[in-house]
Amino acid sequence: MELTGAKIAVLVENYYQELEVWYPLLRCREAGADAFTVAAEAGQTYKSKLGYPVVADRSIDSVRAEDLDAVVIPGGWAPDFLRQDERMVELVRQMDRQGKVVASICHAGWMLCSARILKGRRATSYKSIRDDMINAGADYRDEEVVVDGNLITSRTPQDLPAFCREILRLVSSSKKASRQASEVGAKS
Repeated sequence: MELTGAKIAVLVENYYQELEVWYPLLRCREAGADAFTVAAEAGQTYKSKLGYPVVADRSIDSVRAEDLDAVVIPGGWAPDFLRQDERMVELVRQMDRQGKVVASICHAGWMLCSARILKGRRATSYKSIRDDMINAGADYRDEEVVVDGNLITSRTPQDLPAFCREILRLVSSSKKASRQASEVGAKS
């Protein structure tokens, strides 16, 4: 799947889960997307649960939902910090309202709860936040990847192949639909 031209933000904060940042980030870049990390402050280094560093490419203040095709929210303990930043929560909320891909894995379900986008939607997460997801209105499923419209959720790092496959599939089909709509508009 070719993602040339797609813009994908991967949210980062301290205590992120290593694979859940790097696997989607590199997989999306490999597919041709402009995939980049977003944090409170651009250029700042954020460390994973094991101390592995990632430097934020962009600040949350420089990113707008209108300019993105997808947002990826990794797990670890980072989502508990990310959701304390209303700008991060609002980005996720706006991405969902615009029907753009919102992908969440592991403890990142906390961001979905804070963004209040789970009511009546099928979703999964790491098992320890299952009750949080259900209390936020999710139709909880214990599956490696759950897709409900533009929302993609997975449970653990072991689910990353299925998680990334669905991110690539949804972003690719969204880009294809946009190109077709542009071509139809140009012919009119």
